[in-house]
Amino acid sequence: MAVAIVTGGTRGIGAAISKALMDDGAVVVATYHGNDEAAEAFKAETGVTVRKWDVADPESSAAGVAEVESTVGPVDILVNNAGITRDGMFHKMTFENWSAVLRTNLDSMFAMTRPVIGGMRDRGKGRIVNISSVNGQKGQMGQANYSAAKAGVIGFTKALAQENARKGITVNCICPGYIETDMVAAMPEKVLDSIVGQIPLGRLGQADEIGALVKYLVSDAAAFMTGAVLTINGGQYYANG
Repeated sequence: MAVAIVTGGTRGIGAAISKALMDDGAVVVATYHGNDEAAEAFKAETGVTVRKWDVADPESSAAGVAEVESTVGPVDILVNNAGITRDGMFHKMTFENWSAVLRTNLDSMFAMTRPVIGGMRDRGKGRIVNISSVNGQKGQMGQANYSAAKAGVIGFTKALAQENARKGITVNCICPGYIETDMVAAMPEKVLDSIVGQIPLGRLGQADEIGALVKYLVSDAAAFMTGAVLTINGGQYYANG
């Protein structure tokens, strides 16, 4: 039975990924950082194990992974999903808001992947899925920090895939468009209507659709796919690579 860690795995897209992997038979550990109440509610609803640590901090992440591996088992699947936004026009952006987004969205790629990659290489198998964003592909006004971090996730994915392909480890990236989560639903109605108007399918994506794609990428059916950047945004934007 595969052991999976999903960062930011108790809410929104992360919760859908955690549930999809659990439904597929994996033992799932969902990490979170801030919202204890939401995490406990998710645990009670689904039975998914939850663990609290800062995925942007290498020491906390190494300790968290070590605890998971000692109590649950070696990590076979890592989904790097955790992310935050601190939006604002760049000429008004503070370094604090720049670095907070880069830490959570990009430094976490190192902090969480570094503790699991050695074991995956030793065992000759592993699945890593990194969650980027459509705005990491096309950029977005007011999100220079977020767009930069999510573009970095794409580059990280491609490099890591090449380094570990011969060790039986696949590394792929998903770039969701606008997904119907609490964060998106909180947008002003006028802004949300404008966004939906830019999507050829005429609707927001569903978190379960991202979960289904992750489930495919970690399956044996996707064993020949690595270094891929998969766009799932209702036709809003497509880019080579």
